[in-house]
Amino acid sequence: MGQDQNQRSLIYAFVSRGTVILAEYTEFSGNFNTIAFQCLQKLPASNNKFTYNCDGHTFNYLVDNGFTYCVVADESIGRQVPVAFLERVKDDFVAKYGGGKAATVAANSLNKEFGSKLKEHMQYCVEHPEEISKLAKVKAQVSEVKDVMMENIEKRLHRCTANCSLYTCLIKVRLQASLYVVPKAKKQKDVT
Repeated sequence: MGQDQNQRSLIYAFVSRGTVILAEYTEFSGNFNTIAFQCLQKLPASNNKFTYNCDGHTFNYLVDNGFTYCVVADESIGRQVPVAFLERVKDDFVAKYGGGKAATVAANSLNKEFGSKLKEHMQYCVEHPEEISKLAKVKAQVSEVKDVMMENIEKRLHRCTANCSLYTCLIKVRLQASLYVVPKAKKQKDVT
């Protein structure tokens, strides 16, 4: 990617609480902020990642605990860099404003403080795409290992539940057998 293309790969970013934009940053002019806001209004409130494509750009969103992190990117850079950017911004924002600090602030009131952080994260992600790619691969591997471990734990719990049920049945059978044997033994004593 050329330097000029590299600089335009991440175009606009914001952090919002619901539909209230708390901080935003861009060095470019265009209608991407209007489109990004229109998409924001249509997002489900559930924690998830969303991407919309429009005119050669991707509008990438990460919704997490009532806050939405957005970055508009040139479509040519793919998804890894925008997703890594969103994760970095979310982690930074939660570290700085977590615990309710951003729950009541007014629209655009964090522009001065956090707008510069958005710029820093944009620059880092654009200047280190190979590192972002490696990190994405490692995260994918960790996620895969986690999924396998969870599956193994679920299987083990299922076996344990089955064994517990079998054990419970065995105890019931033994108890019933002992109850059945006792009256029979008593009868034999009475007969003799």
